[in-house]
Amino acid sequence: MNSVVVVESPAKAKTIESYLGDSYRVIASFGHVRDIEDKDGAVIPGDWSAIKWSLNKRGKDQFKEILHLLKNAQHLILATDPDREGEAISWHLLKAAKIAPSKVRRVVFHEITRDAIAEAFENPRELDENLIDAQQARRVLDRLVGYKLSPLLWGKVRRG
Repeated sequence: MNSVVVVESPAKAKTIESYLGDSYRVIASFGHVRDIEDKDGAVIPGDWSAIKWSLNKRGKDQFKEILHLLKNAQHLILATDPDREGEAISWHLLKAAKIAPSKVRRVVFHEITRDAIAEAFENPRELDENLIDAQQARRVLDRLVGYKLSPLLWGKVRRG
């Protein structure tokens, strides 16, 4: 195995691994592995660098497995979905793994076919900071406003 490929879904992982062959190990992150810590002071409005992130419950086990696989790999290939959430998942994996950016590739594809996967792997790109920032802004707003506003809205709107 030369590379570890991370996707979001275990179903995708099996299919993609069959396309890539023995040089690749494909593993699912099962979505986000990190979230904003659940305590006061985890978000300081206006200071993005001070956001306190931690591995979530499900992410801890998957992340351990990813790190274990990375010990014997030359590259980490981030192949999460090409949307805002997928880009953020890749960014969190990269930050949490603390590996050299030179060992990381970001690939995106819009369909899971042999040709689409091959083309994506031939054309890696950088992480899209705009998508990452958009997801972080949404998450911060959820934490600062949404958690307080949701109970009020549910009380007023109610189901049906």
